[in-house]
Amino acid sequence: MVANTSLIGESLIYTINDRVILVQIFVSVFLCINLLLITTLLLKDFFYRTMRYILFAVVLVSDCLFLLMTDILLILSYFRCIIQMWLCISIYIVLSLYTFVTPVTLTAMTLERYVAICMPLHHGELCSTLRALHCILIIHGLSFVPCLVFLSIFFTSASHSFYTQARVCSVEIFILYSWQGHIRSAMCQFYFLVMFITMVFSYVKIMKVAKSASGENKKSSWKGVRTVVLHAFQLLLCVIQLWCPFIEAAVLEINVTLFINVRYFNYVTFILAPRCLSPLIYGLRDDKFLLGLKSYVLCGFYKKQSNLF
Repeated sequence: MVANTSLIGESLIYTINDRVILVQIFVSVFLCINLLLITTLLLKDFFYRTMRYILFAVVLVSDCLFLLMTDILLILSYFRCIIQMWLCISIYIVLSLYTFVTPVTLTAMTLERYVAICMPLHHGELCSTLRALHCILIIHGLSFVPCLVFLSIFFTSASHSFYTQARVCSVEIFILYSWQGHIRSAMCQFYFLVMFITMVFSYVKIMKVAKSASGENKKSSWKGVRTVVLHAFQLLLCVIQLWCPFIEAAVLEINVTLFINVRYFNYVTFILAPRCLSPLIYGLRDDKFLLGLKSYVLCGFYKKQSNLF
């Protein structure tokens, strides 16, 4: 019996280590792809003078930081590494902030498309480079509000001795009472409800313009419709990511091994993959960005064509 138990324990550790290594490969590949896209955006003046590309760069940087921080937490969790609470709180602040930065930026990108298609005469004024910088500040401000509220509640509820302890860092340790989890969930759902309504509004307005437009305007309008649909899909993936903890908590009541398997699947499917694949798909759909990417990857082979912008 003891031998069998030991064998099962060794097998579980071996499986976990294999999974951690596989995740490191995924994270490395995804970070390289995102860094390639960011480098492409930095190569041309046109990209960092145009609002939608500036916001696209914000999404890419946000996703890189999010992938990096979640990977650090995964490693700490799997190997049961104990760290001081102040460091865990710092990690949580960054992770919480950039959990919201990406979906809020996607909503801002949708509004930019709405202005470009439905209010073309005001697009140059409303979507200038200066306005884009202001928009980035507003995005980060709005994204920090849930973190600020949740940490304020946590600081008023936790005892002084809690901050001096060393623990395995995870989001769950900040939830001391069940009502704190309910408040956190309610705030997340409220944010995504507002963002979803904004995207639906933009979709309906752009659809009306697309149906009444003609020629090149019609083609541009329908492309805007497809862009909004893609943003809505990306937002849906972010919502699924928020539902994962509730699913994992229910599975944990059933079986620990099943919980580990489900958490691993959720992490790879709903956190790792969407944070890289969605921006890649978005970037490849844009003709000018694709041209710049080809010029960079192929070492200037498309130099003549890249001069077009």
